[in-house]
Amino acid sequence: MALILLLVIPLVAAATSLAVRRKIFVLEAIAAVAAPLEFAVAAMIITDVVRNGSSDYGTYLAVDSLGAVVLITVTLVGLAAIFYSVGYLREEVRKQIIGFSRVKQYFILLHLFLAAMFFAILTLSPIGMWIAIEATTLSTAFLISFYSKPSSMEAAWKYLIINSIGLLLGFFGMLLFLTSTSESGVSKFINWTALTQNAGDMNPLLAKIAFIFVLIGYGTKVGLAPMHTWLPDAHSKAPSPISALLSGALLNVAMLAILKFRIVADAGGAATFSSSLMIYFGVLSIGISAFIIIVQKNYKRLFAYSSIEHMGIAALGFGFGGLGTFAALLHMIYHSLAKSILFFSAGNIFLKYSSTKIRNVKGMLSALPATSVILLIGFLAITGMPPFGIFLTEFYILSAGMGEHLPVVIAVLLLLVLVFAGFLKHIAGMTFGRESEPLPAGESNYLTVVPPVVLLSLFVAAGLYLPASLKSLITAAAALING
Repeated sequence: MALILLLVIPLVAAATSLAVRRKIFVLEAIAAVAAPLEFAVAAMIITDVVRNGSSDYGTYLAVDSLGAVVLITVTLVGLAAIFYSVGYLREEVRKQIIGFSRVKQYFILLHLFLAAMFFAILTLSPIGMWIAIEATTLSTAFLISFYSKPSSMEAAWKYLIINSIGLLLGFFGMLLFLTSTSESGVSKFINWTALTQNAGDMNPLLAKIAFIFVLIGYGTKVGLAPMHTWLPDAHSKAPSPISALLSGALLNVAMLAILKFRIVADAGGAATFSSSLMIYFGVLSIGISAFIIIVQKNYKRLFAYSSIEHMGIAALGFGFGGLGTFAALLHMIYHSLAKSILFFSAGNIFLKYSSTKIRNVKGMLSALPATSVILLIGFLAITGMPPFGIFLTEFYILSAGMGEHLPVVIAVLLLLVLVFAGFLKHIAGMTFGRESEPLPAGESNYLTVVPPVVLLSLFVAAGLYLPASLKSLITAAAALING
């Protein structure tokens, strides 16, 4: 029943918001009620998975340990993003940048976006998952073009076209995998279990070809290079809470699709091939991001390229396998928290400076004292400085590749140094640089500070102590992938 509730709550919230007339506080109240309810229901589902290995409802909906790991990131970031959105949009309304109709559109699409991600995680159908991830494209395209500026509209169209083409390639790869069930005489509802069980009947060459299409298709949504070109534009033009959800939640959902198909491909005899392919795309993503981060001029694009880098690191861990798989799953959780913190900070910077250009942001320490501290800690966290959790996950991922992939590990280490140098240059200039015109000190309102502070507290706590239940959940998820 909890699985149905998790889908119903955001849909009811969207429908109720659609009926609201001229009362922004009602839209805020609906969101403020829906978000904690979604979080509570998701917590029930995750607890059930930890205790029983899975949580299911009938034939069509179920969550295993792998899905539960991704569900943690979606619900945590979703809860924080909704409350941050209230404070963020209030400031936009106060400045008369947007009005009631825009706020209403925003919350309706936000609820639908969350519903689509929940369905992608819960559905047992590969086709259902594809439909849900395509639905996230449609809902977020309008959120990316939220401000109706020419650059925003261009970013939205770019996002829509590239992702739709990518998902079409992913759909073709899925159809190739489905041939194994038709050859085995499976004519009923096809779920992930049936697909995996019948993968042994596939020609290994066909399994490899199918996985190439899947990795390129869903890898477009993940933002793996060279399919990443939509991501910096989309994340830099969307409202900051949406950028946090795109980086902290949606990328993980798309990675979940890749991992589920990888399990099928490995069962079809393509295990070594799939590992090599993920290592290749992982290194390419880290490399391209590192060099662009050095010369970046827009702080939201800076964080977007960091997302490409970190999904590349996760792909690298999945390619290395063993301990690398466990570390990659934990890395996805840490990245979701850290990147959401950075995008919320970016929202506060934009509200204060009305610009996303790094050269226009100076003297943050006096203009935005709380945000500056959050941003500095977030910078150290996202670049993998000890004692933060990302340092440990990157260490474990690289350790997993030391034996068979030493040249790759050395190259990635050098690239991570470049990433740190680029971030240090940009963040130090924004925070400690001398401002040309003094700005009034202080953040817009408490709702733009509390969500990133809460996420930062969770991030630091999770880096210092990993609960036994979370560790067992990630261990079980890693076992599913490693086989």
